[in-house]
Amino acid sequence: MFSEAELLAVFRALSNPARRQMLVWLKEPMSFPGQEPDDVEIGVCVTDIQQRTGLGQSTTSQYLAMLRQAGLVVATRRGKWTYYRRDEANIARLLETLHDVF
Repeated sequence: MFSEAELLAVFRALSNPARRQMLVWLKEPMSFPGQEPDDVEIGVCVTDIQQRTGLGQSTTSQYLAMLRQAGLVVATRRGKWTYYRRDEANIARLLETLHDVF
């Protein structure tokens, strides 16, 4: 069950349309150009996400960090690159909490 503070972080993260869109895109990582089936496990490179959003690199990174802090995505570092994927287990836990609370 998510705490009240955790729910607040999720609602803040999802209050921005661009962050919501990133979460939707990450549901289908193979939709990103150049994404290989083996890459799905680690996620999508922040550079590829940034290119799709059309936002600046720092804004994209900040948005992804907010989604990570809310527990909606997981970041994996490989060398100088960071990859993001959805945290499906935590999203399921969130949905369960919302069902129980509301």
